[in-house]
Amino acid sequence: MNKKVWKNKLFRWESALVLILLTEIIIFSLMNPKFLQAKVLLGSINDFISICIISLFVTFVLITGGMDIQAGSIVGLTSITLGVLWQDAGLNIWAAVFVAILLGGLCGAISGFLVAFTGVQAMVVTLGGQFLYSGLALAVVNLSSSSAFEGISGFPSSFIKLASGNVFGIPNQVIIFIVLIVLSYVLLHKTKYGRYVFLCGINRNAAIYSGIKTKWIIMSTYILSGMSASAAGIVLTSYLGSARADLGKELTLPIITAVVLGGTSNLGGKGGVIGTALAAIVIGIMRFGLVMAGLPTQYLDIPIGLLLVVAVAARTISCNQGLMRKVNKLLKRA
Repeated sequence: MNKKVWKNKLFRWESALVLILLTEIIIFSLMNPKFLQAKVLLGSINDFISICIISLFVTFVLITGGMDIQAGSIVGLTSITLGVLWQDAGLNIWAAVFVAILLGGLCGAISGFLVAFTGVQAMVVTLGGQFLYSGLALAVVNLSSSSAFEGISGFPSSFIKLASGNVFGIPNQVIIFIVLIVLSYVLLHKTKYGRYVFLCGINRNAAIYSGIKTKWIIMSTYILSGMSASAAGIVLTSYLGSARADLGKELTLPIITAVVLGGTSNLGGKGGVIGTALAAIVIGIMRFGLVMAGLPTQYLDIPIGLLLVVAVAARTISCNQGLMRKVNKLLKRA
């Protein structure tokens, strides 16, 4: 392998994310020695698994040039629907899980259809979806015999083990995340479908002239995003042991930050699953580490917001060739 190949691998953005992650682990372990314990470090994914799962498939949406800020609302809708189907409708828990996944896909399909087939801006559609699905979640609560404050609990132990169990000491949530990384990576980077997703973001007209059914491709990315939000809602419900309509309401900012920080362009046409996965872990470890360091949870959005601004600004600057030439000249003079 020649030096150029090694240089390209070394200076990829994913390498920088690995370095950031290692730096976080070192800093937080110095602030709290318990942080470095393997059990604590592996168990920390329980607190941000939803960000990890959803961001993988929101990456698909952003690559097409779209936007999805409704995923957090779908998490809550999925959770409370799952609880009502199991407790009040008497459905088998795993049958309820299957229906909940289909519900997330339906929510994504509705938004995807409006974006792809009617030309309405994705931001507007998914913002409307955010309010719509949050409202529907509250409406579903009224069908339950439990109050919205209490939530629905008492799930079967087999369902609780979905999030709390482990295989050879590795938490199930880590395994779920790894499986979804592999699945999304193969789908986006190793299949014809993935190439179509990229082409829709790079040049949609060229994709149309190539015979690609771009509207269906774009719509499908929202379906995948919706189903991933449902999967996250199911895992989160299993972990907490309670179905609630307000689960996921704080996830929008971390999800979008993970996707953008992972190297996916907010303008479409560029991105990757591995970068998103690493960025999601970086954000999750940051949130977990700051809590262990004593930062109140209500302030966790501050560093996440800063990360999002810095990531977007850095990408904009790096894409501005004129500005980059000026920066290089200043660095050479210095």
